[in-house]
Amino acid sequence: MSDAKQESAGVQAQYAVRVAEDLENNRKEQERIGNEVATLQEQLQELEADHAVLLSMQQALGSPAADATAKKAAPRKAVPAPRTGKNNSTAARAKKPAAAKPAAAKAKDKPAAKDKDKAAKSTPKAAAKKPAAPAAGPTLVELIDNHLGQQKEPRSAAEITTALAKARPDRALKTTVVRTTVEGLVAKGRAVRTKQGSSVFYTAAAPADSSAAPKAEAAAG
Repeated sequence: MSDAKQESAGVQAQYAVRVAEDLENNRKEQERIGNEVATLQEQLQELEADHAVLLSMQQALGSPAADATAKKAAPRKAVPAPRTGKNNSTAARAKKPAAAKPAAAKAKDKPAAKDKDKAAKSTPKAAAKKPAAPAAGPTLVELIDNHLGQQKEPRSAAEITTALAKARPDRALKTTVVRTTVEGLVAKGRAVRTKQGSSVFYTAAAPADSSAAPKAEAAAG
């Protein structure tokens, strides 16, 4: 019996060690996934903020896509079907008043159509005047590109926004818009994105190596 007890105690000890290791691995995995979820939530919030800013910019610029989106979002009222009576005479009576309505409706709709034409003529002029103001200075892409080219260390979107706001107090800059613009430069290969933990930093892209041109000319000579 003593041998059986010792063997049982040894098995229990092995299971206890294995369970402790599994618990530790489970805890570490929970921490890892929790950190990833927190990072993804932060990125989602940033994307939602960027989405709201871009929508407001699209509406301010009077983009046709914004009008199309508004038309699609407007609910359509269902047209009720005409009631039919037991006899055909009731349906004929219901149709008679309907024939007289279009003439009066056309007369009422003429002033409304003129108002719509006036509004359509005046709206493009007002929309065309808004984007003409910032054309005098450099664009946001040029400002960010020049700023990154002067930096020796990576900069975050918030740091870039702060620096540009000090250099150009006449420009109203937001971190979300700056981040979206820098990501556009990254997509074009004009900037490089690096990540340190949950933070994202940007640097100017290295200039292309121009030593190939002299070599090619020497070989041709």
